[in-house]
Amino acid sequence: MSSACLRMAVVVLAFLLQASANARELRVCADPNNLPFSNSRGEGFENKLAELIAHDLGAGLTYVWQAQRRGFIRETLKAGRCDLVPGIMAGLEVLRTTAPYYRSSYVFVTRTGEQRIASFDDPVLRTLRVGVQLIGDDGSNTPPAHALSKRGIIQNVRGYMIYGDYAEANPPARIVEAVAAGEIDVAIVWGPLAGHFAPRQKVALTLTLVAPQTDGPRLPMVFDISMGVRREDGDFRDELNGVLNRRRAEIDALLASYGVPRLDHPAVQQAGRLP
Repeated sequence: MSSACLRMAVVVLAFLLQASANARELRVCADPNNLPFSNSRGEGFENKLAELIAHDLGAGLTYVWQAQRRGFIRETLKAGRCDLVPGIMAGLEVLRTTAPYYRSSYVFVTRTGEQRIASFDDPVLRTLRVGVQLIGDDGSNTPPAHALSKRGIIQNVRGYMIYGDYAEANPPARIVEAVAAGEIDVAIVWGPLAGHFAPRQKVALTLTLVAPQTDGPRLPMVFDISMGVRREDGDFRDELNGVLNRRRAEIDALLASYGVPRLDHPAVQQAGRLP
C-alpha cells in the first residue's frame, strides 16, 4: 500500500471512530420476561415504544435487562446503567417523569356469559372465587387487594403474584389463564395485562372497568403511565415529551393494537376491547 493510500485509510478510520464515539445511544431499563410490556425478543409495547423514541431521536437502542422486582429502579436507572424506564406511574417522586402516554385502570375479568361484576360493592363478590394480583408477602398490597380486604372479602380470595415463576414465559398472565380455566370465577387485573392476554384464551372473557375508580383518598384504581428518567435529567425528560407529542397518533395505535384499556381517549378505549 502506498503512503498516500495508507494516510487516506488512517483518516477514514479516524473519521469512523469519531462518528461512532459521537453516535447517540438510548439505554432502556426493561424486564426480559414481562409481556405485554417488554421481553428480550422485543415483542412488548414498551419495546415498540422504545424503538419509536430511538428512531425519532436518531439514537441507537440498547437494553439493560433486569427482572422488574423490588430494587429495579435502584439497581438500573439510579445506578447509571441505563437512562430511561417506560411504564412508570406519573409523578413518581424518586424519578422525573414524562407527560403520561396513557391512562388505564384495573378491570374485572370474567368468562363471557357468566356473572358480570359491577363494582367492588357487588354482593356477588362474596360468593365467587376471586383472583387478585399480589406484589409482596402480606397478601394485600395492590389496590384491589386492599379494596377487597376493606370489605371483609378475604376467605374466597386467591392471590396471584405479579412476579410469578420467572422460569415460565409471561408469569403475570397466570391470573387471566386461571379465569379461562375455571380455577377462579373473576380476576381483578391491571388493564393492559388483561387486555392483551384475555383475547388469547381458548374461552371468551369479558373485561369490565372496576368501580369505584378511587376507593378512598389513597386507593386509586386508575393510573396515568409515563416514562421515568433520573431527577437530574430534566432536559432529557423535555426531549422525550417532545417525542410523545409528535408521535401521539402512532403511540395511540400501538396501545390499541395490544388491547390496552384506555380512560384518556374514548375512541381508543373502545379499540382496547372493553365492552
